[in-house]
Parts: sequence; structure tokens; C-alpha cells
Amino acid sequence: MRIAIVSGKGGTGKTTIAISIGELEKGAIKIDGDVGASNMHLYYEGKDTYLEDFFGSKLAVVDSSICIKCGKCDKTCKFDAIKNGKVNKMTCEGCGACTLVCPVEAISLEDDKTAEMYITKKSNGIISRAEMEVGGDGSGLLISELRKNANEYKKNSEYIIIDSSPGIGCSVISSITGNDAVIIVTEPTKSGLEDLVRVYELTKHFNILAFVCINKYNINKEITLEIEEYCRKEGVSVVGKIPYDEIIVESINDLKPIIYYKNSKANNAIREMWKKVKRILKIKELNRIENSNSN
Repeated sequence: MRIAIVSGKGGTGKTTIAISIGELEKGAIKIDGDVGASNMHLYYEGKDTYLEDFFGSKLAVVDSSICIKCGKCDKTCKFDAIKNGKVNKMTCEGCGACTLVCPVEAISLEDDKTAEMYITKKSNGIISRAEMEVGGDGSGLLISELRKNANEYKKNSEYIIIDSSPGIGCSVISSITGNDAVIIVTEPTKSGLEDLVRVYELTKHFNILAFVCINKYNINKEITLEIEEYCRKEGVSVVGKIPYDEIIVESINDLKPIIYYKNSKANNAIREMWKKVKRILKIKELNRIENSNSN
């Protein structure tokens, strides 16, 4: 089963939960879908066993031996990415307009390397991850490639856990498309509720089973009730309510998954949440098989 951990914004505890679930399911395949700020691998002693360049966009390249510096490309580029025969890589969108107006065909489009993809092997599984270049583009396609790389190891594990980017952009869509379920992590704040609604609408659009986890639920019980009421109306299961826990800060500083801190309240809550998610998924799978057999 493939499950993504998502949130409407960063800093909600998404990675803490993704890592915890990945550790509770020994051997689970992990995908770090937060390609702009990849950090899952930092929690493990592992070894990179695979490296591949990723080309997420095109870049205009000028052959200076042909260029007559007529300035037509300067005037045509609406991104101001080309001046006097020199291309600014940070602003070039690879649209190719400059290649169309060049009278001597001195400009061409070439694949632009925007990230490096890795498979990191650790003692109990693998992490499929990437490191994007500064200003890199094509994050949605990049995550699709990370998923393909992870699938090579699928036969060895029942679960693939994706730590998604925050938000509702193309990288998130790529992280959740075709999944068995997503766990939406939110916090009891007004903006947290708004973010939850946006992410949940996204999962509805793609018809993906969604669960909700309220992190630090006890810092504002009034808004926690609002979130629970929203979920009730939408028919979404609130599978976890994780209390505020100072030990989480310690676990992040130590780069050690929270489930290994016995005195942690969050540890216990995450374990209970994952049991509940698995129980629901198992019931749904049994129902699916039963319905399939009856047809």
C-alpha cells in the first residue's frame, strides 16, 4: 500500500509522522517527496547506492561563434533572460521564443539538470530521494521518477510511505496520485483549518481516501473541535490526535525518530494512530475483496 503524509503548510509535524510510520513498519520503503527541502535521510545511517541526474526543464544555449549580437532575442524574451548573447539560467524558462527569432540559428534548447536522484540504503529499507538545484524546476515530474525508483524495491515491502511537500502544488499532486490513502496533518489554528480544507479538497478531486491527524491538538481545544466538526461533516476519519510534546524537539535535534522515546506522549499517540489506520485499511480491503467476489 502506498500512503502519503501531507499538510497544507510546512512545520506541522508531517516529516516526524512519516518517519515514525516508516520505522513502525520495518522495511517500509520511504520516499522523500519534499524535494525542495529533503531531510528524511538525515535520520538514518545509510549509504547512497544509486545516483542519477534529473533534467526537469530546458535551457537556452547560445553558440557565441555564430551569434551576431543583433539583439532580437533580447527584445523577444519576456523573462529578460538573455542579454547580448548571454543566458541567465535563473530566469530562463526554456520556452524557446529566442530560438525562433534568431536569424543565424545560434540559439538552441538543451536539457537542464535540475536535481540529483538517490537511493539511500539503510539497515531496514531504502529511501528514494532527491536534491534539487537552486531554482530547479519540474518537481512534479521529479517525484514521479522517485516513485518509479522506489517501485523497484516494492516486492520487498508491504508499505510505501511518502513524506510529501507541503501545500497543494504539482509536487503534492504527484505524491498523492494513485495512492491507497493520505494522512493529512494539521494543527489547531485558523490557518491550519483553512490549509486542511484546501488539501482535503485536493484529495477529493483525485478520489483518494483521506485521514486526518491533528498535531498538538491540546494547544487550542476550541479549534480542535472545529476541525473535528468539519471532518464529521465531510465524512473524514480523524485517526490521530497528537498532544504537544517537548520531547519532539529533542528528537529532531538528535535526528532520532520520536517512536524511540519511551516517555513521549507523541510516541504513544502516533503508534495508536497507525494501528487505527491499518485497521481501517484492512477492513476496506476485505470489503473490496468481498464485493469483487460477489460480482
